[in-house]
Amino acid sequence: MKLDLFAAGLLLAATLIQPAAAQETGSAASKVMLRGEPNGVKVDEIRAARRADVLVVEADMRNTEVANRQVFYRFKWLDAGGMQVGDGESWKQLVVYGQQVAVVKSVAPSSKTVDFRIEMNVEK
Repeated sequence: MKLDLFAAGLLLAATLIQPAAAQETGSAASKVMLRGEPNGVKVDEIRAARRADVLVVEADMRNTEVANRQVFYRFKWLDAGGMQVGDGESWKQLVVYGQQVAVVKSVAPSSKTVDFRIEMNVEK
């Protein structure tokens, strides 16, 4: 019995302790909805905070290629039930220069917003 509890404790500890880079990559990747191929552009880091009871999000888009990339993106805001809040944002256009990082920022349309996704399409 004691051995079973010890083994269960080790298994739990192994699943909870992961490298920080793996946790960050997974969490950023779970917020991105890619339409098509990434063509060298990836979302490295996402920061979210509540300001005046409204969700504010910043994301770092990094171009790993030498060539400039045209990125089209928009934020999709979700309520606690996973339903879209508001009418939806229009697509925004951004050039991410070769080997550079561009920061995109958006503010939720309502205080009911609790989650988000970043939709993006990258052209060559």
